[in-house]
Amino acid sequence: MIEAFFASGHAADLVLAVLAAEAVWLRIREWSWAQILGLVGPAVFIVLALRAALVGAGWEWVAVLLALSLPLHLMDLRTRLSGAG
Repeated sequence: MIEAFFASGHAADLVLAVLAAEAVWLRIREWSWAQILGLVGPAVFIVLALRAALVGAGWEWVAVLLALSLPLHLMDLRTRLSGAG
């Protein structure tokens, strides 16, 4: 049962649902969309890469999804280092 949960990618779907709930909670707490995107966005792409790997997608999809997390990580880092976050 647990094996099927992971093999189907539903484990990653559960994590994505938690990330979506976190984004809603942060917005309710009056975080800006840019702050939320910087914090939650990289995790979304990393979890999508995990999901792609779990369901047997090609390595290219995994690599692209991981690479897409980098600009959001850098945006978040810049915001935090500048003291604007």
